[in-house]
Amino acid sequence: MTAREATAGVFLTALRALPKKDREAVLAEIASDDKLREDLFDLALIAQRRKEPTRPFRKYLSGKGK
Repeated sequence: MTAREATAGVFLTALRALPKKDREAVLAEIASDDKLREDLFDLALIAQRRKEPTRPFRKYLSGKGK
């Protein structure tokens, strides 16, 4: 386990241990921060699309103009 993974685990454990109202307050603060919210959306999209097949970048670019 890397230091980054360990740190993430500690924060996640602490968040899960909070009472519901406190957890909601922390998540509301995260969601109200534009940059953090954008990071969360990006991570959710990556997780959602992780199992999709890949395609060559040049092929992707050639389809963008259509």
